[in-house]
Amino acid sequence: MSIVYLGLGSNLGNKEQHITTAVKHLEQRVGKVRRLSSLLKTEPWGFTSPHSFVNAAVSIDTTLSPHEVLEATQQIERDMGRKQKSMNGEYHDRIIDIDILLYDDMEINEKDLTIPHPLMHQRDFVMIPLREIIEE
Repeated sequence: MSIVYLGLGSNLGNKEQHITTAVKHLEQRVGKVRRLSSLLKTEPWGFTSPHSFVNAAVSIDTTLSPHEVLEATQQIERDMGRKQKSMNGEYHDRIIDIDILLYDDMEINEKDLTIPHPLMHQRDFVMIPLREIIEE
């Protein structure tokens, strides 16, 4: 059993409900939710939008590999209506965003997956919820 920490964000529609729905999907597809942070309201990071974000972090017990977690989270995003991923530093409004932040103490640096998340330390909207739930 491994512990994966995920960052969640939404800035369209009923943002709080989108986070709740994503957590339910994660419980069904990734594993048992250990801890869920409180919701944090933030301004967009890396792009301009009139829509503020709601962010959270979740820790999950999983038997999935990091790549299987990636596949599951990307499928949840698509199932919830996300049409495009942010690429090459170009960000967009989104119904849901799920990022793998940490997976046990693994370090992965591949084209499609980098763990720990490479920009998480630059983002208070990631680090504040993550610090709330991280288990030393």
